[in-house]
Amino acid sequence: MKHAKASIFLLVITALAATFTSAAFAASDVPADIQAVFDKPLYKDASWGLRVVDLHSGKVLIDLKPQKQFYIGSVRKTFTIGELLNEIGPHHTYNTPVFRQGRVDDDGVLHGNLVMVASGDLTMDGRTNRDGTIAVTDFDHNEADSLGNAELTKPNPLQGYRELARQTAASGIKEVKGNVVVDDRLFQPFNFRQQFNVTPAFVNDDVVDLTIHPTSEGNLASVKWRPVSPALDVRNTLITSGPGSKSTLTLDPEYPQCIGRPDCTAAITGQLPIDFVPPLTNKFPLVQTFRITKPSNYARTVLIQELEAAGVKVDAPDVAENPVQLLPPRNVAPHWTKVAQLIGLPYSDNAKFILKVSYNIGADTSLLLYGLTQGVNNEKDALRVEQKNLSSHYGIKPDEYHFLDGSGGGETTAITPAVTKMLSVMSTKPDFPVYLHSLPILGVDGSLGFVTDFKSNPTLKGATGHIFAKPGSYVVGTESGGMLVKGQAFGGYIDTKSGQHLVYMLVVNNVKVNALDGLLQAFQDQGTISAILWRDH
Repeated sequence: MKHAKASIFLLVITALAATFTSAAFAASDVPADIQAVFDKPLYKDASWGLRVVDLHSGKVLIDLKPQKQFYIGSVRKTFTIGELLNEIGPHHTYNTPVFRQGRVDDDGVLHGNLVMVASGDLTMDGRTNRDGTIAVTDFDHNEADSLGNAELTKPNPLQGYRELARQTAASGIKEVKGNVVVDDRLFQPFNFRQQFNVTPAFVNDDVVDLTIHPTSEGNLASVKWRPVSPALDVRNTLITSGPGSKSTLTLDPEYPQCIGRPDCTAAITGQLPIDFVPPLTNKFPLVQTFRITKPSNYARTVLIQELEAAGVKVDAPDVAENPVQLLPPRNVAPHWTKVAQLIGLPYSDNAKFILKVSYNIGADTSLLLYGLTQGVNNEKDALRVEQKNLSSHYGIKPDEYHFLDGSGGGETTAITPAVTKMLSVMSTKPDFPVYLHSLPILGVDGSLGFVTDFKSNPTLKGATGHIFAKPGSYVVGTESGGMLVKGQAFGGYIDTKSGQHLVYMLVVNNVKVNALDGLLQAFQDQGTISAILWRDH
């Protein structure tokens, strides 16, 4: 990216050994302009932490509450992605093969099963632009329901399954007399935030997207969805209501449990005012999502769907439970013949996807994929081997953080020095430019793309493109109907106006807000503080 300054950061690598070992931590007071943000009425009950380190000398410039365990939310992802990137390298791909069990006769009939072996490929080619890059938007569909809206990417989310079907047909198979199976046993499924169990098989990030427009008053709103599949149908009873009416749009259920059973249907109901203004984008379409709660069942259905479209007849029902019982035990080497393989995107693209849009499931899966490199295949053990790795190779001790998963869910905490240590060590690694480019860039892209409101202080405008940071939010509802921002944080790098190179962790806990606008204000204020650091160092 044209705004990234990776080469400058690399010039200072040789001097970084003292960054997290030096005892000379004489930190200055918080500058007045930053303190003024801390003192806003919005933060009267809040607690701030700020640690700023010169990346060249290791000198700590600001060190506010360095021993407090703060809620850091998705800043946790800088650990998960960094560790896996260092372990496998940026060019590693997670490839998805399809095998046949049994023989193919002269008429192209397979007397046996087709098996797709799920590899943990997060996108399955469903986010690949025509130029081969990964497609991301500033408001990702994975948070459409929690934030109220999203922007969809353009690639076909079933493109990878279509390619596997094409290759299977090209291998000479015209009919499958057996069944179609998704081998999803790469790692033990893990529960994602009490919503569903994640497997290594993915379709459209495990969501069905709804694209919604009002029509005319009293008539059904326009609702389209993707992917379109017999695995889940959508029933639309959403009515376009009059101007000034209340939106009662409801997804019923948001987490459909019937996927894998015939005639599985979810409904979009209620009313949508004709003058409704979608949040975040302030324009239509309005995007909402249903969760694909049985990803392996759904993946099997869409693979059969694409096989049929490619001219391969499948005798087995397209909607059914994924028949893993047809597979041999994991420790038995099968005598299968490969008929297709989808090459995944390089992990550098997955890292960018996860960090730019804060893709939680992708980060949690990356923790499991890291665990596999260490010989474990479940979330609990992956956290255990990660703890050992952080202590041995990053100098970060277990009492400096509390991680529950790979993405920063729930009561995830850390002290600010733990984050700056991680970021400092990452800057010494050969693949640091990839890591740096994966982070959101202030005022440019990802979840920091919209943080550009420096009208009240034009001296900060030059910070755009020079701050690379991962935001993290931990928000809960209150009994009064408002929101409590238990944690809002930025962790990353600043290429300052004067040419210094900083690593920093900025966090605020316990901010009471009435609505989403309050959270966005905290986001903007942290962007302003980051820009002040850019300007004044």
